[in-house]
Amino acid sequence: MLPNAVPDHIQARLADYARLLRVDRPIGSLLLLWPTYWALWLAADGFPSVGNFIVFTLGVFMMRAAGCAINDFADRKVDRHVKRTKDRPLTSGRIEAWEAVALFAGLCVTAFLMVVLFTNTLTLYLSFGGAVLAFIYPFMKRYTHLPQLFLGAAFSWAIPMAWAAEAGEVTKLAWLLFTANVLWTVAYDTLYAMVDRDDDIRIGIKSTAILFGDADRAVIAILQALVVLILILVGQQAELGVFYYLGLVAMACLFVFQQHLARFRERDGCFKAFLNNNWAGFAVFTGLLIDRIIS
Repeated sequence: MLPNAVPDHIQARLADYARLLRVDRPIGSLLLLWPTYWALWLAADGFPSVGNFIVFTLGVFMMRAAGCAINDFADRKVDRHVKRTKDRPLTSGRIEAWEAVALFAGLCVTAFLMVVLFTNTLTLYLSFGGAVLAFIYPFMKRYTHLPQLFLGAAFSWAIPMAWAAEAGEVTKLAWLLFTANVLWTVAYDTLYAMVDRDDDIRIGIKSTAILFGDADRAVIAILQALVVLILILVGQQAELGVFYYLGLVAMACLFVFQQHLARFRERDGCFKAFLNNNWAGFAVFTGLLIDRIIS
């Protein structure tokens, strides 16, 4: 039998780094990826350049991983008190705080270099806003009941960046898409926050799930309806075809299904409803892609 090429302690450390960066949980990357693709395809009025497609695909995964690292750094003293997060490698002491900060910085610098080398000046300027949002979001839950709004801005900032890279400008249509995605992010991250609501109340962490209280599902439904309505406006202004609107119908149906999943406000149901948003974003992108192929 061949000896193990990688010592066990190194394998364990690499596994902890992977958990810190959520390599095993790609849902956050996917929720960031679909709106970025919406922006690239709409800004290109067809198919985006291969270079921008590669840069923004890699950038999404890098910045999401960076966001996870700085999020766990910010929450390292409270995660141990939350059922879902108490075994994360940083709060449990298997990774040091400086390592998380170093990973955040390294990933941000790498993503920044891709922007510098392969996009334009406007995209470069916009990238600074994205880095600031990625850094400050994790700390907002200590100061406001609206940290999901800051996450929405952070998760949506790739839209104006992708638009600038592909079209050389950021149009009103881009900001309309940005608005829709901010609202969508607040909706699905409120579902996510409902999973931890009891723990968050106990330890004093703020969220929209706590702010909305018993009106949580109603507010989420309103936000989801606004998302669909704004995306309809996007389709009208971009003169998109029937397949795009079929994608919006699929998204609306999935939103209804999410309300069903979260109807009892149980942890498992709310988490499944949150995860289901991946398919909502995918449905819109699929409709947009088919529309572009046949147009």
